[in-house]
Amino acid sequence: MTLASKITLGRIFMVPVFAVYVARYGMSVAAREPDERLRWTALALFVIASATDGVDGWIARRFNQKSKFGAFIDPLADKFLLITAIVFLSAFPWGEHDWRMPQWFAWLVITRDTLIVLGIILVKRTAREVHYSPHWTGKVCTVTQMFAIGWVMLKVDILPPLYPCLVAALFTLWSAVNYYLEASRQLRNAPVTPP
Repeated sequence: MTLASKITLGRIFMVPVFAVYVARYGMSVAAREPDERLRWTALALFVIASATDGVDGWIARRFNQKSKFGAFIDPLADKFLLITAIVFLSAFPWGEHDWRMPQWFAWLVITRDTLIVLGIILVKRTAREVHYSPHWTGKVCTVTQMFAIGWVMLKVDILPPLYPCLVAALFTLWSAVNYYLEASRQLRNAPVTPP
């Protein structure tokens, strides 16, 4: 196993630890005794885990450590981190006046990612191969989701969390439509196999 893949696996193992700190901080907020050390630890874990995404990619390219396992596990690790953060930050209060991500946003992200996985399975079964290069809407979707997560965790109180989540939701939906259109195109162009 390459060093890049080990770093990716390390990111996956950090996610449950991050989730525990988010939950513990949320419970301390609910008990009206917020323990800020828990919040800052959760934030540090999220930042470190997010940073390893760039590090493992750089190592894989720089030291020619690209592998099928790495190509498979890296986006999975990213999704695991993002979905865990969104779900836990919508499940637990993060501050006064119910400062958290809206639950509808968590459901939107989960639904989108589930439909994408089902679409990939359908295309693979029908067309035998899935050809997809990342689209800018998917990248912006990830960035806006991370921005919304940071907004909640840092307690940026200029605006409530609803507003960054609305922006992230727009790009989440937009990227879902792009995935749908691309899957439809691949299904239409799939070679017809004789019965």
